[in-house]
This record gives sequence, C-alpha cells and structure tokens, in this order.
Amino acid sequence: MLPPRVLVLIPARMAASRLPGKPLADVGGRPMIVEVARRAVAAGIGRVAVATDADEIAAAVRAAGFEAVMTRADHPSGSDRIFEALGRLDPAGEVEIVVNVQGDLPTIAPQTIRSALIPLADPAVDIATLAAEIARDEERTDPNVVKVVGSPGADGLLRALYFTRATAPFGAGPLYHHIGLYAYRRAALARFVALPPSPLERREKLEQLRALEAGMRIDVAVVEAVPLGVDTPEHLERARLLLAQEAAAGG
Repeated sequence: MLPPRVLVLIPARMAASRLPGKPLADVGGRPMIVEVARRAVAAGIGRVAVATDADEIAAAVRAAGFEAVMTRADHPSGSDRIFEALGRLDPAGEVEIVVNVQGDLPTIAPQTIRSALIPLADPAVDIATLAAEIARDEERTDPNVVKVVGSPGADGLLRALYFTRATAPFGAGPLYHHIGLYAYRRAALARFVALPPSPLERREKLEQLRALEAGMRIDVAVVEAVPLGVDTPEHLERARLLLAQEAAAGG
C-alpha cells in the first residue's frame, strides 16, 4: 500500500498587530517564513508551499527556492487560507493529508512536524495535532497557554476530549500544552471549513472546538517541547538567540 500523499501548507500574512511584517523578520539571516519553510521541507513528509495574500512574502519565499501560492486576503483563519491553497495546488484531489504549519515557528524541529502524522495511522482519526506536557507551574494557570484534555491511548497519544484556556483537568497528573500544528484528512478539512463557528469555539476563542462540537475526532501526539511561537519583539529576539545557538552547535 502506497503512503498517503501529503501537502504541507504554511499560511502567512503581513497583518500582525504586535509584530508588523512578522513573516519577513530576519531570523538567522533569513526571513522567518523562509526558515519555517526550510524546516518543513527538512521534515521530508511531502510537498511544501507557503500560502499567502502578500506579494512580498511570496517573492521572498520564491527567491529562497521554495514554493508559494497566492490566496485571497479576506480569509478569517489560517484553516480557510490553506483550504483555498489546497484547491489551487491540487485541483485533481490527489492529496490525502494536509499539514498546517504556523508561519511563526522558526525554531520548530522537523521531527516535531513529522510527529503530527502519527495519529492519522488510525483511520478513525479526522484531525491530528500536537501537545507537550506542561513543566512550568505558571503555565498551568495562564489563559494564553491552551490546554488539551485527552484520554490517554497507545504509544503516547491522546484522544482529545476538549481544549481550554482554563486549568484542566482537575486533580493530580500531567497537564498538556496544545501546539497549534494540525494534520487534516482532506475530507475533514473540507468539512471543517464549511462549518459555522460553534458556541464553545466562540466562548473559548479556540477554532479546534468547532471540530469537536461537530463530532469530529482529534488525536494528539505528545512531543517533548513546545516550539517557540513568535508574536512579540521579545519572542523575535529569543528566536534569534536560539537559532544562533543552533548554528553554533552545527544544527
């Protein structure tokens, strides 16, 4: 049996209130979006493209030798943007799995990206995502740290029951920090973007709850660490430091 055809899409736009022009910010001598594309290619799981509505992002990506696809500017979310990009890049419907990698994760390890495919080995799973066990006490109560509440399964996987900004579940045991990287079966992505925002999604401001409320199954691969997401100038400096350390170590 042939492995599924995988398309890795990295949505990127210039409008970022806390860090304007974020995709083109220099990290390790490259625009951030190029560094993410480089790592996605290194994951070796399939074709990689950046989906954007900005000509300058597309130009930077192509100048570095990677693929970019132009999408509309009015998408409400990255999921909608990658669904349009999927249709543009694969109108024949040959791609079976779409991996959505955020464009502001310049230090993400290629192995972490590969891990997102693990839950989809179970044909009952519609969407796969990632989490890491919370190690810092302050993150347990931080509403900016999204927690996944899941039922433990085989091989370190969780079956997601809920996602929340609250401290959950109650009681002794690990809490898991959700990592917003998703792998969708093509049909699941099509169904997801056709659904209206759900009540719990609007309340928690977490898009993935729309899928759970619609009865879709999300399983979670647990990885060792949460990759640094760049949202502020302080995050950007931290990413530059981490990449410099990685380069010095020969990474």
